Amino acid sequence: MPELPEVEALAHHLREHALYRPVARVDVATMSGVKTFDPPVSELVGRVVTGAARYGKFLSVEFLDRVDGDGNPAGLHLVTHLSRAGWLRWHDTASVTPPKPGRGPLELRVHLDHVGGPGFDLTEAGTQKRLAVYLVHDPQEVPGIARLGPDALALSRDEFGALLAGRTERIKTLLVEQTVMAGVGNAYSDEILHTAKLSPYAVTGRLKAAQLDVLHAAMRSVLTDAVERSVGHNAAELKGEKRSGLRVHARNGLPCPVCGDTVREVSFTTKSFQYCPGCQTGGTPLADRRLSRLVR
Repeated sequence: MPELPEVEALAHHLREHALYRPVARVDVATMSGVKTFDPPVSELVGRVVTGAARYGKFLSVEFLDRVDGDGNPAGLHLVTHLSRAGWLRWHDTASVTPPKPGRGPLELRVHLDHVGGPGFDLTEAGTQKRLAVYLVHDPQEVPGIARLGPDALALSRDEFGALLAGRTERIKTLLVEQTVMAGVGNAYSDEILHTAKLSPYAVTGRLKAAQLDVLHAAMRSVLTDAVERSVGHNAAELKGEKRSGLRVHARNGLPCPVCGDTVREVSFTTKSFQYCPGCQTGGTPLADRRLSRLVR
């Protein structure tokens, strides 16, 4: 799933390639992905891309090319939550023939300058269709954005400590809870906890001040480094760039690059996470729900 660094990089890519280009046509390949109906997506035709922004793990393409009655910028935001298998793909040319509904991974295509010219596709691989697209006047109209907590990279150490104080969740659970803190998902939470040398099962409210210092520094360094690696890459290269920077996530069974211990995995019904026992749990494997008990 694209997380804060990848979505930030996609927004940067759009600011470099789509800015000040008018929309020539919008093709909707599957109506299930479009979650709003007023205004319709056809309202984008003729509007000019004026920016791109990130809200947690949401990507917004901005069309603030109009003014309201008071002379303030007004317009539309095409907001996307890419979910687990969604992606944005930039194209220099595209077919002028509208896509057939329900065929292939294409969800929505935006033609810029002229039909068949440059633009971007929103795609989703697999059978579980969770990609969501919203066309709104204000990003806060998107329920997921309205519920977001503060951005992970915007939190000071004191704000981070106050956010975690007294909470009873496991730290892994809290890091990915978007209503508490926005932008971190499964992959980077694994990397943050590995860098901080903390067990994913550590209880948030029981962390000591020194552990919170290390965790906050790890979160900033992991996310900042990932953003710096990602920004400037073509959209098609970002998934590979993300994988190349991971030390424990999706590396089950491989040696930890820090201590050499074997990276382990805890699996649930629909997801899993990875960690290093040597770095994070004193060498003791964590309980895997598939085994239903702690391996001692």
